[in-house]
Amino acid sequence: MSTIHLRRTSTATPEQYVAGLTDFGPGRSRLFGNSADAYLKVHHRAGSQADVTEGSGGIWERLHYDWSDPNRVVLKTTESNMWGGASGHVYTFTRRPNGTTDIDVVVVRDGKNLTGRLLGFVLGTVGRRVLEKAFENSVRAIEARNSEADRPDAANSSIAA
Repeated sequence: MSTIHLRRTSTATPEQYVAGLTDFGPGRSRLFGNSADAYLKVHHRAGSQADVTEGSGGIWERLHYDWSDPNRVVLKTTESNMWGGASGHVYTFTRRPNGTTDIDVVVVRDGKNLTGRLLGFVLGTVGRRVLEKAFENSVRAIEARNSEADRPDAANSSIAA
């Protein structure tokens, strides 16, 4: 079993990051490269919880998402072709006084078969950089998405002024 801790500071608010994390619509792969649209299936979504299958490159997992705590999102793997046991992700958000957000992620990869155990070992050692890069790209993509969303409002407010 591998446990990987990742951390980034973002200009996105916790609400903005959670909105991206829980956007299960088409184009999700633009925010999360390891979530190809072809694998994406929302089984159930209600309130602050969802049951979603996602993946890419032949690896998939069904995740139970819980974002009922505004400072924490828990993704628990409920089914997968690679991962079992304690697998999942926990995102924790800390607002900073300067308006930024610290995003801490703990990724647990508990291989349920030989391939999963080998991949979990690789991710926990030399493959850690792959997860770091994917997380970094996701943070940037969510920041860019929010910047684009803010532009029309900024243009309208400058016209009104």
